Amino acid sequence: MTRYFPALLALAALLLCSASALARNCAVTIEGNDRMEFNLRLIRVPADCTQLRVTLKHTGRIEAKVMGHNWVLAETRHHRDLGLAGGRMKLADGYLPRNDARVIAATPIIGGGQSAEVVLPTSRLRKGGDYTFFCSFPGHWNMMKGKLVFE
Repeated sequence: MTRYFPALLALAALLLCSASALARNCAVTIEGNDRMEFNLRLIRVPADCTQLRVTLKHTGRIEAKVMGHNWVLAETRHHRDLGLAGGRMKLADGYLPRNDARVIAATPIIGGGQSAEVVLPTSRLRKGGDYTFFCSFPGHWNMMKGKLVFE
């Protein structure tokens, strides 16, 4: 028994670890192009992720002031209003109202050949929530969009 004691102790310690200690960080890369398209329409986030790192890559060639893209996450019920509000904002604001609580996460606006990242703590999401990601550049929000599912 004594020779197995260290192994049993290690196994017991492992079993007692909390779920948060075993949780992981997750990442996804999404691309936007000069045709106002994202390459993904659905992003699934496993429930054991404590944070999600989103990398946006602009695969086009046009500069940000003409064909910029960002990645914005909001509850679906706020998607349209944020998109319309973004049309009244400036590039320096990321085409989003400043400090708007409806924005869960957002990257800066980028142009062709550039990339940007945002890290989202999943504590800001709820399982079964209805989330839409989109580009808030004026006129893009209704075409460049998709669903995020927190499982």
